[in-house]
Amino acid sequence: MKYYKDKPSGYYDNVRKEMLAFLPLTPRRVLDVGCGNGAFASIVKTQESAEVWGIELMKDEAEIASTVLDKVFTGPCEDFLEELPNNYFDVIFFNDVIEHLADPYSVLEIIKSKLSATGVVISSIPNVRFYRTFAKVVFGKDWKYEDHGTMDKTHLRFFTSKSIIRMYENLGFNILKHEPINKTKSLKPILLNILLLFTHMDIRVLQYATVARVKKS
Repeated sequence: MKYYKDKPSGYYDNVRKEMLAFLPLTPRRVLDVGCGNGAFASIVKTQESAEVWGIELMKDEAEIASTVLDKVFTGPCEDFLEELPNNYFDVIFFNDVIEHLADPYSVLEIIKSKLSATGVVISSIPNVRFYRTFAKVVFGKDWKYEDHGTMDKTHLRFFTSKSIIRMYENLGFNILKHEPINKTKSLKPILLNILLLFTHMDIRVLQYATVARVKKS
């Protein structure tokens, strides 16, 4: 918990406007897992006139979120999954949350039953092949944790584009969208790709946004 408390200013009020583009049309009920102080979820609530719930690990941030959202649970998301109503949410967001979970596979398995008939999971997950991490591992021969970013000390799981897709598909989801977001504007990964014959262009990508729906039997 210490490292969560030591996050830089603004960590828990990140609006993540780029994730709004992945919302389906007119969602009625939305859950934001890891909602912080509700900055992002409150925009969804206002923009969509939706009922929006949140789950937030940090007590102070959850208290703020509870003033702008319809319902907020405080604590690890795993503690509240069974309390969520079944077949209820049209959208469940995991914005930079999956990588913090000890067992994201079990969480997503349970979450499936909480989605409405047409409900989707929308996630933003860091790309461990991002060029800064890639260069440190491949050329620096180092795996160093940091205060924030891809190698955040609080990250328990690490993903590539392929492993994100595989995780969802193995859990019985159909991938509706899977797109790179927040590509770096730096020329370094392009220069690095000259040496790699342009076979590793995904190292420009900081995160991947994925929209997934449970496969119909």
